[in-house]
Amino acid sequence: MPLRTHLALFTAGLAAATCLTAVGPAQAHTQHTCSPAVSIDGYSDALDKTTFENTYVGNFSALAVDGDGSLAALSDRSSLFRLDARTLKPRSLVPLSDENGTALDSEGLVVDLPHSRLRSSGDTPIGTYLVSSETEPSIRRYSRTGRLLDRLPVPDALRVSPAGRARPNGTFEGLTLLPGGRTLLASMEYALSGDDSTIVRFQTWRRTPHGHFTLGAQYAYRTDPGLGVPEVQATPDGRLLVLERGFTSGVGNTVRLYLADPRKATDTSAVETLPAGPGTRLVDKTLLTDLAACPSLGATAKQPQPNPLLDNIEAMTITGRARNTLKVLLASDDNENKTQTTRFYALRVRTTA
Repeated sequence: MPLRTHLALFTAGLAAATCLTAVGPAQAHTQHTCSPAVSIDGYSDALDKTTFENTYVGNFSALAVDGDGSLAALSDRSSLFRLDARTLKPRSLVPLSDENGTALDSEGLVVDLPHSRLRSSGDTPIGTYLVSSETEPSIRRYSRTGRLLDRLPVPDALRVSPAGRARPNGTFEGLTLLPGGRTLLASMEYALSGDDSTIVRFQTWRRTPHGHFTLGAQYAYRTDPGLGVPEVQATPDGRLLVLERGFTSGVGNTVRLYLADPRKATDTSAVETLPAGPGTRLVDKTLLTDLAACPSLGATAKQPQPNPLLDNIEAMTITGRARNTLKVLLASDDNENKTQTTRFYALRVRTTA
């Protein structure tokens, strides 16, 4: 099938996915099935190797749906783009920096809209951005114009060595706000020094009556061997979609999507090393799909991949739902590398058997 046909399919799927009020049950196309729980509507390479306002469009590490229905797309080079939800065309750009004016290794994103309203004077949503950086690591709050407003506390053990036990480039990759908006959750990409190499920590914060966040419970999540966690997204019922990802030279990327449930997991904030004793319960997880099993849809890859559709997928957001089906958008981080592609994927994910 010609690429333009796939772009048309993607646009139609994305338009449906970004509509927050779905009409009728989502129907998976048999030929686009990745697994019994996941199907793919299409993909788009429309933003690959493009620029906007003299800034490279790519390196995407996080996505979020804004209050006006547009997409917030975070680059790990300290740039926050606003994208048209139908065409993916950039509408605006907000540069971010730390307290010293230095660029961030920006990885996770939450659009914090406690009341999800628009300003009466126009279509600019109220609210702020919560952005994680894996350098320290840190989570900072920014205004709509990129002004730094606040910084959240981080447990000492989660700091990068030698200040803590985290490895460089292996900290707060994923960031999500749980239903109700009272709990923020960040996922470590890799295990802490001293922990089992397949167990990563999920840290939470609780919102205070004044809108600030204080440290909350911490949970342990076991990854598949050799994989890390680049992204998490809360589902409407309080569970989590978890991306696990890895790369093997000469083979390509492994990308798996899991449904995880932290609600019965043990608080491990006081547990020095994991796994702990038999009474410690890890986050339950269920495999939804290995994305290598999706149909390739005619996609091409610039380097070896188990499926040419795959790339360095790192960003994920839930754009809508219809009954038990979530509409999920993924994006890859091309690292400004000529052998990688900035690619968006529109999925439908069933969260019940």
